[in-house]
Amino acid sequence: MNGADTLIETLIENDVTACFANPGTSEMQFVSALDRQPAMRPVLCLFEGVATGAADGYGRIAGKPACTLLHLGPGYGNGLANLHNARRAFTPIVNVIGDHATYHRRYDAPLASDIAAIAGANSVWVKSAEGPDQVADLAAEAVGASYGPPGGSASLILPADCAWSPAVLAARPKAIRRGKSHPDGTAVEAVARRMKAAKKPVLVLGQGACGEAALAAAARLATLGVRILTDTFIGRQPRGAGRFLPDRMMYFGEQALEDLAGVDLMALVETDPPAAFFAYPGRPSLLVPEGCETTVLASREQDGAAAISMLAEALGAPASGPVQPLERPAPRPGVLTPSTVGAAVGRHLPEGAIVCDDGVTASQPILNATRSAPPHDWMALTGGAIGLGIPMSIGAAVAAPGRKVISLNGDGAAMYTPQGLWTLAREGLDVTVIIFANRNYRVLNIELGRTGAGNPGPAAAKLLSLDDPRIDWLSLAKGLGVPATRCDDADAFETAFARAMAEPGPRLIEAALP
Repeated sequence: MNGADTLIETLIENDVTACFANPGTSEMQFVSALDRQPAMRPVLCLFEGVATGAADGYGRIAGKPACTLLHLGPGYGNGLANLHNARRAFTPIVNVIGDHATYHRRYDAPLASDIAAIAGANSVWVKSAEGPDQVADLAAEAVGASYGPPGGSASLILPADCAWSPAVLAARPKAIRRGKSHPDGTAVEAVARRMKAAKKPVLVLGQGACGEAALAAAARLATLGVRILTDTFIGRQPRGAGRFLPDRMMYFGEQALEDLAGVDLMALVETDPPAAFFAYPGRPSLLVPEGCETTVLASREQDGAAAISMLAEALGAPASGPVQPLERPAPRPGVLTPSTVGAAVGRHLPEGAIVCDDGVTASQPILNATRSAPPHDWMALTGGAIGLGIPMSIGAAVAAPGRKVISLNGDGAAMYTPQGLWTLAREGLDVTVIIFANRNYRVLNIELGRTGAGNPGPAAAKLLSLDDPRIDWLSLAKGLGVPATRCDDADAFETAFARAMAEPGPRLIEAALP
């Protein structure tokens, strides 16, 4: 065996069985070793940002890490934006980053870089093998670190000679996983006392506190008049009929503060006090109303679902709370808008679907229209780095074969990672990609005025418009192997989406917004 063999065997032993890869010369031993380990599924991605986004989508759905295979520092750098999103979702990922042979590093070859420094910004763990016999133990350590709590990317740097040199694997090391700690009962009782005394309390749920158990417990508190909010963007949230659906924190700061007016107690579960996404002249950064007390019910290292359940018991809440009924939106014929798209999605969304949301300004009407759709999972753009929608759908489909995956994308966002369409075709994944083609960076048009920069003149408009030349999504999709349809009105979109839900994918629907 060589170091690459021991690495892959250790990953498989620890249930890491999917690899999203964009390899180079330094990773060829890993590539070769895959032929000796059929339990590891290799998925080629034509850009590292697709590989890292796919690993994020996989980890959110599977609840365990995939690995990425990246080519030195520049390869990691190309994938950094979607690892930023994964960091904000606390997704477990193991990055295997090839490096020059240990004895070759001193010559400062063209691809040499400080990989540890580059990876450190978005990793919970970074280590480099310095000999082949270290590789297996480091791989197990990386897997354990990726789980956290609260979880994140673990980056194992693999020098080429550590991969090709003979290695001894006396035993396949198992990852040591630390689970979340049990909530502090005294702290829960203290929050309960504050809740009883508050006139308008709010419970805010973070990334790790939006699973089935946490939402069910939060629904109990809602019966007592406690308002339940989630962070604005949640990595994975169960939604739809039979589930409690909390409100979410407003995106724009002034809207969030208006929505929170009068709140006198904000209890936090696996999250931090809410902050505005950006600073604006004359507006506050922290989105906590004046005079509102904040308190922590559970940290990210603690079991938020258990803490919410304990709080419900302490407050004498009933055994269950409100859930969404099953309702389908009525047809919305006519002009194609995000609202009419939302109605069609809500009407035809199948049970068990996974929605990957990178729709930016078009997403809110679809969120509204699917509140009472059949049970589904919604995965959001947690870190705000657009270009995640298509890659995330790749990982979700690999993690959950048999479930329909819908990818919502702004046209500007989708152009960050269109290479993902090729991987959808190569792997035959059941993904429907929706492109909202409004032919401009609409969110930036909104933000231009909000930041006080004024109305766009000719030069500014050139940086915000995507209309010259107009992107031909049908030709682009066809060239990458994905069948595509363009829809100019609501009726055409309804027909196309209904067909997509009835037939296996992949496919792309361009929603040509007026």
